[in-house]
Amino acid sequence: MNGAHDPHPGGPRRAGPEPAAGPAADVASYYGRPVLKSPVWEWGTAAYLFTGGLAAGTAVVAAGADLQGAVRLRRACWLGSFGALLASVGLLIDDLGRPERFHHMLRVAKPTSPMSIGTWLLTAFGPGVGAAAVWELLPVRWRSARPARLLRALSRGIGLASAATAPGVATYTAALLAQTAVPGWSEVRGALPFVFAGSAAASGGGFGMLAAPLDEAAPARAFAAVGAAGELVASRVMERRMGLIREVYHQGAAGRCRRGAELLTVAGLAGALLTAKRSRAGAAASGIALLSGSALQRFGVFEAGVASTKDPRYVVVPQRERLDAAARDRGALSS
Repeated sequence: MNGAHDPHPGGPRRAGPEPAAGPAADVASYYGRPVLKSPVWEWGTAAYLFTGGLAAGTAVVAAGADLQGAVRLRRACWLGSFGALLASVGLLIDDLGRPERFHHMLRVAKPTSPMSIGTWLLTAFGPGVGAAAVWELLPVRWRSARPARLLRALSRGIGLASAATAPGVATYTAALLAQTAVPGWSEVRGALPFVFAGSAAASGGGFGMLAAPLDEAAPARAFAAVGAAGELVASRVMERRMGLIREVYHQGAAGRCRRGAELLTVAGLAGALLTAKRSRAGAAASGIALLSGSALQRFGVFEAGVASTKDPRYVVVPQRERLDAAARDRGALSS
């Protein structure tokens, strides 16, 4: 915690106004300093939240397209997933500060550490996505050769296995945020993974709608619609469960991002259900809306967390409410 020492050692403090009585005084911090330090993470962390979800969502669409024989949708989504994965790894390494830290985190698996679990999930997810993407990049004339057929069988198997880990890749960042002391994230830990899961599915389906022709995009449209609907419902449930922390989700940059995310997700959902089946332009517009809405959702959650560390009310009031509730429960049990 900040402000753990007297800023005027060895001498009298300067005279100043006494703290006002009432609720404001109840949540005053030490010498007006923040109770918590703001996260040192910058925009790259918020971008990492988005690219990780996009990599996971597009991998699921690619696996579904593979099973249904939708060749162009499969190709677009495996390549999209691999590109988003490379971006995620780069952003994660940058966030860790030194590249070797990513390697060091693989020395142990720590179930109580979301960062450790996330690193292992990315490590399990990456090879299959990479192998599937390499196959899609091979020239067509090479694919009939016997070694290429063996590569196809191998890449398909580990690609489908990687898609099975995609839900963990899509949601572990929510657990990572929720396990911090930042009230804007810890206070919504029950619903945030569902928001991120829906957001990842919406972005993956939106990418497929944008990149694939209409006659193959049905799996992407269905996945996008389910993800967008799930994200909207989970976001509303999360807001209903918020207490005082709801303020930071409606104000400033966080409020603007989340309002934009909701509008774009609703528009993308409507487009996926109404126009994307018949119009290539409608499918592309819906896909762009869903991708943009997913990105804004992640940036909005990130900004809300940062904002919640700057006012001591968001730390002190929820803690006091929990203490009061525990005291009432003890009193009820003892009576």
